[in-house]
Amino acid sequence: MFLRNAWYVAAWDHEVGRTLKAVTMLGDAIVLYRTQDGKAAALEDACPHRKLPLSMGRIKGDDVECGYHGLTFDCTGTCTRVPGAERIPHVARVRSYPVEERYGLVWVWMGDPAMADPAEIFHVEHFDDPTWGVNRGESMMIKCNYLYMTDNLLDPSHVAWVHQSSFASSACEETPLETTVADDGVTVWRWMLDSEPAPFYAPFLQFEGNTDRKQHYEVRYPSNAIIKAIFAPAHSGGEGKSLPDNTFLMDSYNFMTPVDENHTKYYWFQMRNFAADDADVSASFAKSVRGAFEEDRVVLEAVHQGIANQKTPHLDLKIDAGPLRFRRKLAQMIAAETEAKSVAAQ
Repeated sequence: MFLRNAWYVAAWDHEVGRTLKAVTMLGDAIVLYRTQDGKAAALEDACPHRKLPLSMGRIKGDDVECGYHGLTFDCTGTCTRVPGAERIPHVARVRSYPVEERYGLVWVWMGDPAMADPAEIFHVEHFDDPTWGVNRGESMMIKCNYLYMTDNLLDPSHVAWVHQSSFASSACEETPLETTVADDGVTVWRWMLDSEPAPFYAPFLQFEGNTDRKQHYEVRYPSNAIIKAIFAPAHSGGEGKSLPDNTFLMDSYNFMTPVDENHTKYYWFQMRNFAADDADVSASFAKSVRGAFEEDRVVLEAVHQGIANQKTPHLDLKIDAGPLRFRRKLAQMIAAETEAKSVAAQ
């Protein structure tokens, strides 16, 4: 179901502090907190004695004390105290997860700690570029399997029907899609030439009239995405062209963390090549994006329920080529990881 040797977003950095925060990721119960020097830590959220969640305990210095019998664990998962015991049992420890912070997000490595490489965290272009604006994102819980979300983020065509008042234009209905497959993910894209601008973007364009618009929907394994919106003046855009300076660029970064097979925590933020310090623009974008993602949430939760309870088979269309290729490769990666773990255990 899940690829474990990967970095997943656990929380926004401001959500993790000197209190215990319980989260569930890939079916694992985890407790997050910060040590006295501000470093984020992630532990298995279960005391090995009677499995009370450590998140129901308290922080003592840099350690976590169980709220049932006082067993205490440091940020490596090592038990440092068993009240009333002459010695600490060697099995008195909890799993510790590698943690990194980047882009205002707390990332947790869910697989073999020896394989945790921070260089593999999703790269955000322009994040430290002062000429680009950023509207800090939000998060939401969506009651669906994460693969329905990767399907959605590899599907530019749904914009025409789900987001009619925001991202859609008439060109979104019929313009064919292109699919590009790489080692790290799949991209579905298209240029829609000489078309009217979509309502969401129109107020921010620095030119009048029709546009050449590119939709770039890219999802990388296991469940991170970048959606690029490009609007250039009509007759100036197209693949391989050098775009004019007044081209509108907005990159939407999307991180889907499976909670379990029926729930996904969704994190996002957007970056833009204009109005870098304009708080009003950021607030407008944040509000509009949240509204559009709420439209996605309603559809995806219904799709999850519909497929779970289907009485007749569902079908795939030509527009599903990208999502299907992504799913196929991810399934192969999960199977290979599972096999490697089984071999190592023998």
